[in-house]
Amino acid sequence: MTTTTPAHPCAGCGASVAFAPGTTTLQCPYCGLRQGIAPPTRDVREHSYDAFLAKPRVHTLASRQFTCPGCAARTESDAISKACQFCGTALVADTANDTQIAPEAVLPFGLDRGGARNALRGWVKTRWFAPNRLKKVSEAETMKSTYLPHWTFDAHTVSDYVGQRGEHYWVTKRHNGTTRRERRTRWYPAGGRVARAFDDVVVAATTQAPRERLDNLQPWPLQQAVPFDPGYVAGHHTLRYDTEPQTGLEQAKTVMAGVIHDDCRRDIGGDVQRVTSVDTSYSHVAFKLVLLPVWIGNYVYGGKTYQVLINGMNGEVQGDRPYSALKIALAVLAAVALVGLVVWLYLANRA
Repeated sequence: MTTTTPAHPCAGCGASVAFAPGTTTLQCPYCGLRQGIAPPTRDVREHSYDAFLAKPRVHTLASRQFTCPGCAARTESDAISKACQFCGTALVADTANDTQIAPEAVLPFGLDRGGARNALRGWVKTRWFAPNRLKKVSEAETMKSTYLPHWTFDAHTVSDYVGQRGEHYWVTKRHNGTTRRERRTRWYPAGGRVARAFDDVVVAATTQAPRERLDNLQPWPLQQAVPFDPGYVAGHHTLRYDTEPQTGLEQAKTVMAGVIHDDCRRDIGGDVQRVTSVDTSYSHVAFKLVLLPVWIGNYVYGGKTYQVLINGMNGEVQGDRPYSALKIALAVLAAVALVGLVVWLYLANRA
């Protein structure tokens, strides 16, 4: 599949420009000229999930062929945007005729490279039992601004549940001339129905980064997302999704289930609750593909490479880190010594 790659030339010197995080402009890395990105002419849209299921889908994805407008080099990639490996020109694919679902929205980077570096520094300084030399890490060996695809889902749910309501009471017990109060619980059958409207439940649409770490980068300020415009991804790497909406919805339902379980407990009331079964029906399910900004960095320590993910909006860091065996051993010895001192003082006071 040949993809036409729109160029973003600088109006001043003709070089390739890139989106400047924290702005609504494209900036030339050479002469510094800024060019504004046109304001959106529509709102971010969501799509009916039922309508999506009714359409035939192509699940075998072909690599995109990029033709660089700068040096005419032809390359293949599974990305939506990237830099030409030969001349560095910002390349953005045309997704209009793609067999995949096109991105509906993008949350533009708010954190530039300097901000990502500061977030990494702060994260490194707060790692317990980290080797002292790790604190000298000020920037990852590689730090790439990357838009990662995510699905968001809306749904109306109605859930019928069965459970028990527990109510505490106290009894007085007497033993060997002493009395004490013990708490007991009476259990009563409970059941009912709860309803909720979910909005923008976010799940990762890529397996190229650990899902748990991506989940821990939340929350995302999705109210700041804008309709997809190639200008926002110019000069940054953008991955295509490899998790289909069907799988994404099942993952979203798992997130919804936890919220629904809490709703059931509140509906049961009492002092404590047991929820034994929940039957949920879903309606008005809608979804969209949104690109979220993540700085992906790798640093080398002790001959091993560690990866970190940085939320491109608030600087939240998730990632790998080494541990100092010496610091852990010293902490264990200190804890043992403290326990020994407490025991010695106790025995000394009893003597």
